[in-house]
Amino acid sequence: MPSPSSPRKFACKVLQTIYRSQGFADDVFDAAIKDVVLSAPDRALAFELVYGVLRHAITLDWRLDHLSRKPMARLPLNVATILRVAAYQLLYLQRVPDSAAVNEAVKLIRKQPGHDWGGLVNAILRNLIRQPTPPLPDSTVTPIEALSLTYACPTWMVERWINAFDLDQAEMLCRKTLEIPPMTLRTNTLRCSRKQLLDRLEAEGIAAQETPVSPEGVILEKCGNPGHLSVIQDGWCYIEDEAAQLIPPLLDPQPGEHILDACAAPGGKTTHLAQLMQNQGMIIALDRQPERILRLKANCARLGIHIVQTHACDVVTDWPKTKPTADGPFSSSHPLAQPFDRILVDAPCSGLGVLRRHPEGKMLKQFSTIEQSHVIQQQILDRVCRLLRPGGILVYSACSIEPEETTEVISAFCQEHPDFQPEPVTPWVPSTGLSLVTDYGHLCTAFQSFTMDGFFACRLKRSDEL
Repeated sequence: MPSPSSPRKFACKVLQTIYRSQGFADDVFDAAIKDVVLSAPDRALAFELVYGVLRHAITLDWRLDHLSRKPMARLPLNVATILRVAAYQLLYLQRVPDSAAVNEAVKLIRKQPGHDWGGLVNAILRNLIRQPTPPLPDSTVTPIEALSLTYACPTWMVERWINAFDLDQAEMLCRKTLEIPPMTLRTNTLRCSRKQLLDRLEAEGIAAQETPVSPEGVILEKCGNPGHLSVIQDGWCYIEDEAAQLIPPLLDPQPGEHILDACAAPGGKTTHLAQLMQNQGMIIALDRQPERILRLKANCARLGIHIVQTHACDVVTDWPKTKPTADGPFSSSHPLAQPFDRILVDAPCSGLGVLRRHPEGKMLKQFSTIEQSHVIQQQILDRVCRLLRPGGILVYSACSIEPEETTEVISAFCQEHPDFQPEPVTPWVPSTGLSLVTDYGHLCTAFQSFTMDGFFACRLKRSDEL
């Protein structure tokens, strides 16, 4: 039986779990909410506190370190977490009275066993209210530190963005990590048109508008818990950022074709491919985690899609070391034995393009994350490219714009596989989004005024003769 809880206590519990487990905020929050009773407003506040603290953690710690005898990194995790939650309310939430934020924090501390940290917490938070904000580093002298503290991004990330792009673009990327992303839906065109979806939302009192680039996207203004929306429950749409909606059309899948989605779960792009194919043909969808395959199957069932065959398969570790037949690496009865007309590789990556949706990445990601992803991406491309028929199309995408995970991966792949040549994605990008096409013909959704996640994608064609 779920027990009652306060939103601040719940937020602190979730944040401590994220810090200890290094888990995804979405997964931790959804798992923890099942064990408590929170009203809709309290749930919304708890959600705001968790994600707000994660987005601003570096700046919060900097402010608190100026007021504490011990730096935040040396305080017990429960004390540091309570201070961060209270400081976020004091600095960023005008609707929460200062007294409520301070009193609730002290109350939570006093309920902790062992050392009584209540006096310290009270003093730090009172000083945070009274004392002026310390000056930020001079951006003309130490731009890395200035951007890091202004936008709560780790210094290693800021430094690499400045080196890979330029100072202005690096600042734009940092600023985007603090954006609160909109709730965006992709119309399930197998069941309705975008206009019909908008009309139904309006009839249910939900304000929405068309996305500026994706021809199937809808942006909601306020909707509460999206899982409660009837249009989602009835399979009229799928929750998906506008940038992700631009990827499957680049593959240009046709009804009746045999298509591979090599990294498919939870199924956003898989189900979009099925829509574009008018639910005709065959999609083989792979993912290495069986529990994510179950989510993919559930999404297909909800959306009325029946052309997807799912298989739990790690493209890196489950691949045959030798060729069992003269024609390919798989026996004739294997689901990957027949050549594919088109292949989508939505590769696992650092996820630095979606930090606004997954702000825990500011804490969890390191440069080594990019290096490890680069190796895996190369291995995936090397394996699946052999399954594409002559003249077939492969689209590679990543929710990252880091060179090691995007242009460098593709450049190295094409050098090792001269039978693959890049094609400009321009014909498959809506006219309103042509500014998203780079000089090299790739798709890059960063550095634009659109409210999108940061995605990269390119289209490769295999030669007709091997």
